[in-house]
Amino acid sequence: MKVVLFCGGYGMRMRDGQSDVPKPMTTVGPRPLIWHVMRYYAHFGHKDFVLCLGYGAHHIKDYFLDYAETASNDFVLRGGQVELLGSDIQDWNITFVHTGLDSPIGERLRRVREHVEHEEMFLANYADVLTDLPLNDMIDTFKASDAVGSLLAVPPQSAFHCVDLNGDDDRIASIRTLQDMPLWENGGYFALRPEIFDFLPENGDLIADACMPLAAQGRMLAYRYRGFWRPADTVKERTALEAAYRSGLCPWMLWNHAEGRDPLQAAIARLSPAAVER
Repeated sequence: MKVVLFCGGYGMRMRDGQSDVPKPMTTVGPRPLIWHVMRYYAHFGHKDFVLCLGYGAHHIKDYFLDYAETASNDFVLRGGQVELLGSDIQDWNITFVHTGLDSPIGERLRRVREHVEHEEMFLANYADVLTDLPLNDMIDTFKASDAVGSLLAVPPQSAFHCVDLNGDDDRIASIRTLQDMPLWENGGYFALRPEIFDFLPENGDLIADACMPLAAQGRMLAYRYRGFWRPADTVKERTALEAAYRSGLCPWMLWNHAEGRDPLQAAIARLSPAAVER
């Protein structure tokens, strides 16, 4: 199944005001976010990628054109020649498409339509969120439905507390974390059928112009998941992912523990962002 990755945004919350590196190219360990996302999909057998490029496109192109397998694979150096003991991307197919500097997500998807419109369904992703979501379960649920799209739904990640007030007398009825509220947010992992293009106007937005109308028609699914899911929208969030990587607690790296997570990793996956920081 083809995977469309939206990796052309400016990533303003991640930028230092000087670098033109797009957000998916910020690193976690020795590899960029986009690599972690692609390795996740490859773990489930989805290795045909369509990259929607825009801001800082040359960084992404150069990274894969000059890809160093030795950065994440064991190897033998014999007589000056490198013999790889493993490989990441040799069996990947990557299509690079420049989809505009300022295009909204919906327009980026429209501009790669020719690469996916003949598929029964395809996957899409913002390329900046890591998870250990059981992807096959999400895909199977979507396949069994007549929906046009499905998205990952996760609990809100904010550590703020919500205050319920009792009537008009300012007495507090309860205090709860956002995670305890009956709320879900878009987790950035999509499964879509080509019919999605019938709902995307020129320069449209994927959520506002396609997913919302489809939801009103009862033709959008949500796959609710409370396991490990971490964004990298801010420097603080990326730093937390880097700390997790350095500690060896990386639930999203399913390819490193294909036989299942150990109990400690499972426990970390259930922690709230606030608990991880503490």
